[in-house]
Amino acid sequence: MSTHLHHTPESATATTAAQAAGPSAAAALHELVIDWFGDHARDLPWRRPDAGAWSVMVSEFMLQQTPVVRVLPVHEQWLARWPRPADLAAESPGEAVRAWGRLGYPRRALRLHAAAGAIAQRHGGEVPREHSELLALPGVGEYTAAAVASFAYGRRHIVLDTNVRRVFARVVTGVAHPPNATTAAERRTAAGLLPADEATAARWAAATMELGALVCTARSPQCGQCPVAALCAWRLAGSPPHDGPPRRGQSYAGTDRQVRGRLLAVLRASPGPVPQAALDSVWHEPVQRARALDGLVEDGLVEPLADGVYRLPV
Repeated sequence: MSTHLHHTPESATATTAAQAAGPSAAAALHELVIDWFGDHARDLPWRRPDAGAWSVMVSEFMLQQTPVVRVLPVHEQWLARWPRPADLAAESPGEAVRAWGRLGYPRRALRLHAAAGAIAQRHGGEVPREHSELLALPGVGEYTAAAVASFAYGRRHIVLDTNVRRVFARVVTGVAHPPNATTAAERRTAAGLLPADEATAARWAAATMELGALVCTARSPQCGQCPVAALCAWRLAGSPPHDGPPRRGQSYAGTDRQVRGRLLAVLRASPGPVPQAALDSVWHEPVQRARALDGLVEDGLVEPLADGVYRLPV
């Protein structure tokens, strides 16, 4: 994979950056971004030296499609209640769904509960260090396995979340936004920029993620605060607007997701099973309400009992 930075003929600065491309350009990016991270990284509980791999894993499940500000209180409560994977595994999956609160996408709670059970059974209650062992856990995909191995254990892996993909799209490729789904080309770019040293690679993964979250944001990038603005292909090209496929929105109001959330809120608030009438009261449209409830049952988030009574899974 080539690490050459994209450039435009109109920009002498960009040409200079491209001429300097290769290992030296990658090293310059590493130094600038990692130094910036050292000065600007947020103090997040899962980043602290005493956090532990379980804290990192819980954070990665919770942070999928959910802002840090919403995750922080739930993460704290979760770790206080279940400080080890075995503690969560000993509870019912319904308790995991209940404690998930309003983070959204509650199937993540079931997946985290299943992963905790596998960790307790297969790994003596310790979150495994190896990427392959993490990937073999239920509910853990390529991104989460790489993130936990990197952030918890300092291992060298490509960690591509939306923030990192956006940084690479702009700095290296010269476009405003990455594709809707991760591509092989993006993975080649990330592999070419991954530092050879394991500790530096782990730091780079965290630093590029933070840069995308705080500075190289989707809607209002703060280019004046960016440590690599002088090397950014997108900025050097004049920050052209996005001209690819329409970006996916995150609509919520009136969707089945909203109905599912309201139904689950009733079940979470109840210490025991809930009658159909209590669920019927939270959404006016019966066909959509029934579809949402059926989906919750199919996903294992709700268990139907006799006589139209429902509960969280046990």
